Amino acid sequence: MTRYFIGIDNGSQSSKVTVFDEHGRVVSEGRQALRPYDTPRPGVVEHPGDDLWDSIGEAGRRAMAAFPGDTADIVGVGLCTIRFCRALLRADGSPAQPVLSWMDDRVSRPHEDTDPQVRYVTTSSGYITHRMTGAFRDTAANYAGMWPLDADTWQWSQDEAVLAAAGLRREMLFDLVAPGDVLGTVTEEAARHTGIPAGLPVVATANDKAVEALGCGLRMPDTLLVSLGTYVAGMTTGPRNVPGAQGFWTNYASVPGRYLYESFGVRRGMWTVSWVRDLLGGEAAGAGRAPGTSVEDHLNAEAAKVPAGCDGLMTILDWLAPTEAPYRKGSMLGFDGRQGPYHVYRSVLEGLALTLHSTAGLMAGELGTGFERLLVSGGGSRSDLAMQIFADVFGVPAHRPQVTGAAGLGAAICAAVGLGVHASFDEAVEAMVRPGAVFTPEAGNHALYGRLSKVYEQVREHTDPLYRTAQAVLG
Repeated sequence: MTRYFIGIDNGSQSSKVTVFDEHGRVVSEGRQALRPYDTPRPGVVEHPGDDLWDSIGEAGRRAMAAFPGDTADIVGVGLCTIRFCRALLRADGSPAQPVLSWMDDRVSRPHEDTDPQVRYVTTSSGYITHRMTGAFRDTAANYAGMWPLDADTWQWSQDEAVLAAAGLRREMLFDLVAPGDVLGTVTEEAARHTGIPAGLPVVATANDKAVEALGCGLRMPDTLLVSLGTYVAGMTTGPRNVPGAQGFWTNYASVPGRYLYESFGVRRGMWTVSWVRDLLGGEAAGAGRAPGTSVEDHLNAEAAKVPAGCDGLMTILDWLAPTEAPYRKGSMLGFDGRQGPYHVYRSVLEGLALTLHSTAGLMAGELGTGFERLLVSGGGSRSDLAMQIFADVFGVPAHRPQVTGAAGLGAAICAAVGLGVHASFDEAVEAMVRPGAVFTPEAGNHALYGRLSKVYEQVREHTDPLYRTAQAVLG
């Protein structure tokens, strides 16, 4: 009998529900785009209505409708959601307010206890766990950020001062479990909403980046994983919490007691790539696009013909300014008439790779390690051009996992371990993570990018004063 697992991946732009077999092969899947965020005023970014749950329901129904097997052979569900969100719930678990996005300024500040309806404050995973199972439980590994969690024990702090500093009381917080633990079982109501069979155990995972890392097979400290999603970051793994690091921060991994070291990244990474694609799309593709070829594939193919360095065009990816420098804006520098739309597109991809090379280098230096292998995951890894650029910038082979939706696979791995189908996380990764294409760096391009990176790292020294002055004029 073949056993199956459902991986739920609620990301920043869409919700994806995928059925995997015990060898990590995709059997069926469903996807539903999230609605545009509500941004009624600066600093406020909310998920409209009940969008997270609605999108999971739609994606789940599509995945289950396409499942060709016997649902009795489905063993369980792994649940993974967006990190850094904040859900404010009533006593019955219903939303008292819209879920706060990770881009909302309020999630980086203590909770303000001003709404008498709010009984619980939790993460997106805590909220969806309640909708799936009715339980007030959550994974400990999705509480990075402004939460009173002890990073060494993965338990709520017992210090009242720490709780108060987060604006919370213990009774407002869900009970915690570790990745691989069972959160509860799918309720009849959730089954009607998602199409997922009632009674299936729902297994805890971690935050979406950590689950993605697990689904890519990230296990060794000499390997760097670059996640090409809405937020682009570089990650490696280790056994200890590293507080106070300057060039990276410590996140919780999807394996209990393990940690994910994460470089600083690009807050609207692949979002910017999509923005440029849509901006250029129709006109750039024009009559040159082959029948049946997507605009994205056409742009990648044409941009691959542009020389490394884009004839001097550089993109600085600050389309969403960091909180410590709210005046920053994105920049494209170096136009001189040689460039066309494909230069613009390639320049954004080069900007991503050069940024990650710089920030991952800071992390490697502080950890005292080097990266001999590069994994690239997320939607952006589907682009052969992006994969080659990352290999050329880093100067090491870039590996693309066979399953590019690695967070869904990581969620399924957690379910497989938690429900005893695989004896350990290592065994599950060996059985379920399947390698894909490998891209070898081109020596000439690597040398060019090495020289260009020194220029790239100096740009903000010159643009920051200009944008700071411009903010006073333009807001």
